[in-house]
Amino acid sequence: MNGEIRIGHGFDTHRFSDDPDRPLILGGVCFEGSPGLVGHSDGDAVAHAVADALLSAAGLGDIGVLFPDTDDAWAGADSLVLLADAVAHLAEAGWRVVNADCTVVAEAPRIAPKRGEMEARLSGVVGSPVTVKGKRAEALGALGRGEGLACWSVALIERP
Repeated sequence: MNGEIRIGHGFDTHRFSDDPDRPLILGGVCFEGSPGLVGHSDGDAVAHAVADALLSAAGLGDIGVLFPDTDDAWAGADSLVLLADAVAHLAEAGWRVVNADCTVVAEAPRIAPKRGEMEARLSGVVGSPVTVKGKRAEALGALGRGEGLACWSVALIERP
């Protein structure tokens, strides 16, 4: 890396939905048999956290600025499409993603069985390696009670 580099941080959290027909999508992957997340889009907190990390690193705001939940155009949107659009905004500003990492904190579902698929989907959209790991809240607070989940992400970008 000979040019400018920046690090960004992203965070997203959603509670689980009571709607039995709402799928749980994390990192672009459907987790069958798990309750979905409440959200204006598909609720993919992993994709949202990664997008926020990328956008913040480049100083381009966040997904709430680009895709506000007050705009019906984004209702039910595929969050990988939103992530791809965020990556395009970075490219337009002259940035390239080096890598991103995301930590999902939830009692359920277990992330490990779908980690490879999530990483492949996210990396394909971002165009660089994206890693994902799952952690438990160990029965602490709302996350520990299984009321929802949270995701933290960091990203490294460069401008050659």
